[in-house]
Amino acid sequence: MLAAAIHTNAMEFLPQPSTPVPRFHLLVVDSDAAVRSACGEIATSLGYAVDSTADMEQARSLIRGQAVDILLVNLPYGSHRGLDLIADVKLLFPQLSIIAMTATSSVNAAVEAMRCGATDYLTKPFAVDELTSVLDRAANRLTTDTITRQLRERLRLSQGLGAMIGRSLEMEKLYRILSKVALSTHPVLILGESGTGKELVARTIHAYGPNAQKPFLPVDCSSLVPTLMESELFGYVKGAFTGANRSRDGLLVSAEGGTVFLDEIGELSLDLQAKLLRALQEKEVRPVGATHRVAIRARIVAATNRNLAAMVESGTFRKDLYYRLNVVNLRLPALRDRREDIPLLTAHFLDRISRDHGQKYTLSDEALRTMMRHDWPGNVRELENAVERACALSSGPVLHLGDLPTQLQQEGLAEYRPPAADGTGDHSSTGSSVKPLAELEREAILSAIRALHGDKLQAARLLGIGKTTLYRKLKEYGINDPMQDE
Repeated sequence: MLAAAIHTNAMEFLPQPSTPVPRFHLLVVDSDAAVRSACGEIATSLGYAVDSTADMEQARSLIRGQAVDILLVNLPYGSHRGLDLIADVKLLFPQLSIIAMTATSSVNAAVEAMRCGATDYLTKPFAVDELTSVLDRAANRLTTDTITRQLRERLRLSQGLGAMIGRSLEMEKLYRILSKVALSTHPVLILGESGTGKELVARTIHAYGPNAQKPFLPVDCSSLVPTLMESELFGYVKGAFTGANRSRDGLLVSAEGGTVFLDEIGELSLDLQAKLLRALQEKEVRPVGATHRVAIRARIVAATNRNLAAMVESGTFRKDLYYRLNVVNLRLPALRDRREDIPLLTAHFLDRISRDHGQKYTLSDEALRTMMRHDWPGNVRELENAVERACALSSGPVLHLGDLPTQLQQEGLAEYRPPAADGTGDHSSTGSSVKPLAELEREAILSAIRALHGDKLQAARLLGIGKTTLYRKLKEYGINDPMQDE
C-alpha cells in the first residue's frame, strides 16, 4: 500500500533533468524494498546520489565508510532501532541531516525523533511532493550550514574595512564610497536604522582621513536639553549661568581640526539648528554668555535614523542646514539586507567575548541558521546583544538554539511542523489536531522530567540541552514543580 501510494504514476510528476548532477548523497533506510526503490527513484530524479539498505547495522557502516549528507530512515513500529540509529549518527556526524519516516501520526513519535536528532519528519503514506519538499529543506539547510562555516573560516582573512565587519555587496559599495569620502573634509550625513553602526562608520571616516591624529568628538543630540546642548557644542564663559565657575570650549572648538560627530542630528531644536548653521557657514562660534566669537576648524559628520527630507517638508528641520550637512550622503544597509554578513559579525563578537572570558565559544549550525533567517529589527546592536546573552546563559562552549533570545527560539522551532493527525503528512495543514512545535517541546521537557522522577539535570542531558536552558524554559512555562499534574 505504502509503496503504491508513493510510486503510482510517480514518473508523471517527477522533474526530468537531462543529465542529473548529484548535489548531496542520500541514504534511505527502510525494510520495505518498494519504499526504498520509490524514494531512491524520486531522489535520483532530483539530482541526489542515492544508496539504500534494509539493515540498520549496514546503514551505520555505509555512513562511516562514505560521505552521507542526508539520512532518510524509517522508524519501525514498536522498535527503538530507528531512534537508536538517529541518536548514534547525530552524535558521530552532527552535520548530517536526518529525516524520520513512520507509519504513525503520533505526536510523541515526532517529538521523540526530533529529540534524538532528526531535523524533519514524514508520515507514511506520503506523496511525491512531500518527499521532494523535505529533501529540499534538508538540502537548503546543508547548503546554508556549509556556506556559513566557510564564512566563519574566512573571518580572520577578510572581514571588512577597519573596525567595520562585512563583505556583502552592500558593504563593498559602502567601503568604496568611504575610501573616497575619508580623504576629504566635507560634511557627511549618515542615514540608517537604529543599530546599523552609524558611529562606527563616522569613526572609520575619521580614522582614514587626513586628520586622523586629531580628536574625534561624538555627541548625542538627543541626550541633552537645548540649553545644555548649546553649551556642549559652542562652549561658555565663566559666569554665563549658575555653576559656570570657569570658561569652557565647546566641542566645535576643542576638535582643533578633528571630527565632531553629531549623532541623532534630527533631534536638535529649530533654534539650535539655526545657530549650528551659522557656525558652519561662518566657521566661528559665540560661546554662551560671551560677546566675542571663536574660530572653529572641525569636520562635521552627522547621523540620524529619521527621515530628514520628510522633516524638511514638515518644517521640523531647516532646509538650509539639511543641504549644508548633506554634501555627502551615506545610507547604511539594515542587517536583514546583508544577511551574508551575519556569520562574520557573529564570529567577531564570539572572538571578543571568548578573549574577555577566557572561554572559547562557538555557535551550532542550528542556532546560526535561525539567526540567518531572523529580520533583526535592532540590526547589528540586536545581534551583538543576542550573542552576549547566549554566552551568558550557555552551559557549555557551544551555543545552541535554546541559548538564544526567546523570539529567535520560537522562530527556529517554527521551521519544523509536526505531521498532520490524518496521516497525510501535510506540513501545511492548520487543523486543530496539529500542535506547534513549541508546544511539543514543552511536552517533551515535562515528559522527560517526569519519566526521570524529577531529576532535572539528567533530563537536560537526555534532551540535549543545558540545565540553564531547561530551568529557563520551566520559568517561561510558569511551572515550579513539573512532577505535579497541571
